[in-house]
Amino acid sequence: MADYLVIVESPAKAKTIERYLGKKYTVKASIGHVIDLPKSQTGIDTENNYKPKYITIRGKGPVLQELKSAAKKAKKVYLAADPDREGEAIAWHLASALNIDMDSECRVVFNEITKDAILDSFKHPRAINMDLVDAQQARRILDRLVGYNISPILWKKVKKGLSAGRVQSVALRLIIDREEEIKNFVPEEYWTIEGNFEKGKKQFDALYFGNGKEKVKLSNEEQVKAVLSSLKNDEFQVANVVKKERKRNAAPAFTTSSLQQEAARKLNFRAKKTMMLAQQLYEGIDIGKKEGTVGLITYMRTDSTRISDSAKAEATNYINEKYGKDYIASEQKQGKKSTNAQDAHEAIRPTSVMRSPEQLKEVLSRDQLRLYRLIWERFIASQMAPAILDTVSVDLVNGDVQFRANGSYVKFPGFMKLYIEGTDDQSEETTKLLPEMEVGDTVKSLEIEPKQHFTQPPPRFTEARLVKELEELGIGRPSTYAPTLDVIQKRGYVQLDAKRFVPTELGEIVHQFMVEFFPEIINIEFTAKMEEDLDKIEEGQINWVKIIDDFYKEFEKHLKHADEVMEKIEIKDEPAGEDCENCGSPMVYKLGRYGKFMACSNFPECRNTKAIMKPIGVKCPNCETGEIVERKSKTKRIFYGCNTYPECDFVSWDKPISRPCPKCSALLVEKKIKKGIQIHCTNCDYEEAPTQ
Repeated sequence: MADYLVIVESPAKAKTIERYLGKKYTVKASIGHVIDLPKSQTGIDTENNYKPKYITIRGKGPVLQELKSAAKKAKKVYLAADPDREGEAIAWHLASALNIDMDSECRVVFNEITKDAILDSFKHPRAINMDLVDAQQARRILDRLVGYNISPILWKKVKKGLSAGRVQSVALRLIIDREEEIKNFVPEEYWTIEGNFEKGKKQFDALYFGNGKEKVKLSNEEQVKAVLSSLKNDEFQVANVVKKERKRNAAPAFTTSSLQQEAARKLNFRAKKTMMLAQQLYEGIDIGKKEGTVGLITYMRTDSTRISDSAKAEATNYINEKYGKDYIASEQKQGKKSTNAQDAHEAIRPTSVMRSPEQLKEVLSRDQLRLYRLIWERFIASQMAPAILDTVSVDLVNGDVQFRANGSYVKFPGFMKLYIEGTDDQSEETTKLLPEMEVGDTVKSLEIEPKQHFTQPPPRFTEARLVKELEELGIGRPSTYAPTLDVIQKRGYVQLDAKRFVPTELGEIVHQFMVEFFPEIINIEFTAKMEEDLDKIEEGQINWVKIIDDFYKEFEKHLKHADEVMEKIEIKDEPAGEDCENCGSPMVYKLGRYGKFMACSNFPECRNTKAIMKPIGVKCPNCETGEIVERKSKTKRIFYGCNTYPECDFVSWDKPISRPCPKCSALLVEKKIKKGIQIHCTNCDYEEAPTQ
């Protein structure tokens, strides 16, 4: 047996670390938590300072026994769980179970799994940080008190299998509030006038701006006609030319939140998938005989954009060699700490910039490589010089009518040579060159086209937008975003439609229950304040028992009131208006985890169920007798098919529309592209300009 025992969380990490430490060390994995609150009961003694009842997790007995046996034989035990609150709590539980002195230097933490980082961390072991433990314990107890006390009321009054949570309830509220905004939105009409102009032999576009004195908004067609009628001819004078140089700075290296957002935008990854892949890259990948298994990125649960000096120096050397000294940032960037950030460890970055994505193509899976490339490029770009853009604004006048043309081009690409941050509206950085113009020049208008528009409601939340919103409001922390989004979908409170969250009827029922009986749980300010208090516990400023007690005294009153006053909600089955094809009994609409579905009223004798098909008002182009309906695949993806299936097998991922192609009379469909929705023909090359 080796002299020293090191306990980490995952077997993958154990193999890597054991190789770095050498023969005197045995590294074993606890495989996450070994001790936790019981699943079958609340496990919190509310009469005795909220003392938690911890037990060995079912199935973890043999793991714990193996660790105890190894600990007895070792001269010293080091606890090397993840460098966050949860990791500190795991180390604390292990220390208790293995009879390790909490005040001894038994805790080892590292932000990256590389040889240098591991060896350095073992030179600086420390005692278990009880403030970190208390902060994690307080969060766990709070969530347990909320979930295990509200959920039984939901089971009794609504239906079994429901749950309510501190952070998930606020996330659900945000989605439902947004849906209400969309429903109550009243579109407002507005117009634009687009002009196509020519200077010399070069054409360019400009938009109507105003009357030469101020900007004018066009609200109706009458105003547009008045503008057009005041044009004297097709000649415009250049009244003003403004040229500016603009700097654009690179985005900082990733935090957990920004990584989830960017992976959703650029790679189409769900938050859960992003974190799973990041965990693999952090814990270690076998990259060949020379280096073996090595962690490729730093710890992936962080809210800081801070970068170590050594990582900055390595990035600077790489940029100098690859792009030249002009591409090095003139000031070494130190990431800013956001208002709610714990700033416990660095931003997410590659452990070595010298391991380029190209070098790792053969050892990483396709998705691992895509995520690693995103992290690697974002980090390098964050240390590169700003891009410099030359912008020009030109005012064109014809009497009292003023048009404005804006153009820009990249004078020096800087960080943009490698990486450009994505945006939620999918807008792209484009180069728009204008012909050279000076005040007094004359340009000719080739076409003046008025266009009617209507203001649009705020968009539904994508996963990326919701994570961003939660972070900005101070709700949750890096480790909670992905699990929160996962649970509200698993419970059937929301579903994804075109990658955007839509609340289900069940979600709205649960939310209304929370609004009526537990308003403080879904109160955004209250929940954000609770996160701040948890941070203060970590910093040793507040006693955790006081935080729990202040919350629970009021919460207990709400629990009692809800249990006594709330009437049972009976979700009645609605007649579907058709009979079961198996037994002839009437079909009914039922409410399930993922919304409504059709089922036979003769259940359980007949178990026939069907998805609800939504007609879209288009005749089937195949059989010409059936109707096209919207359906969902097993993976919840929307597709379109004939309602006479299986007699007619017409199917389309793109939404068919009712009018035929003007060129060949075939079926037109709406195709979702980066710039919005584009209508195109399924038979010929006809297509229309994209619309948002």
